[in-house]
Amino acid sequence: MKTIQLLFATMIAVSVLVIGCGGNGGDAASKSSPKTTSESGLSEFEIKNGIGPVTEEIVIGEIDAEIAQKGAEVFELKCSACHKMNERYVGPALGDILELRTPAYVMNMILNPDGMVKKHPEAKKKLQEFMTPMPNQNLSQDEARAIAEYLASDIK
Repeated sequence: MKTIQLLFATMIAVSVLVIGCGGNGGDAASKSSPKTTSESGLSEFEIKNGIGPVTEEIVIGEIDAEIAQKGAEVFELKCSACHKMNERYVGPALGDILELRTPAYVMNMILNPDGMVKKHPEAKKKLQEFMTPMPNQNLSQDEARAIAEYLASDIK
C-alpha cells in the first residue's frame, strides 16, 4: 500500500514539475511567430502590407523609368478596364494609392485579391463599397512590382 502511495505521490510531483517548467516553450514560440491583432487574427505586418506572397516591406526609392514603363503597359492591359487614376470607376481610383497603402499592400492586392477580400479588413471594406471583386490577373511578382513602380511615378 505504501508503495502505491509513494508511486502516486511521485507521479503528482513529476506532473507538477512538467507543467510548471513547460511554460517557457510557449513563450519562445510566441516570440518567433508574428504578433497578431485580436480582432482579425492578422499579424501587424499583414494589417499594414496585406496578405499574399509579398512578405517583406517594399521600398520604392528612385523610380526606375524602364520598370515604371513596363508597369504602365501591364496596367493598361490588365488594370485600366476597372481602374482610373483620378476617378472612381469599377474599382477605386489609384492615382494616390501609395499615399494610402504600402507598395507591399498594393502588390499583395494584385497578386492575391481573393485572399485579401476574404481576410483583410480594408480589402473587405473596399469590396462592400465597390461591390465588384477584383479578379486575379495571374501576374508575376515582377509585374506587380512594375505596377507599383508605375503608380509611384510621374508618368501616370
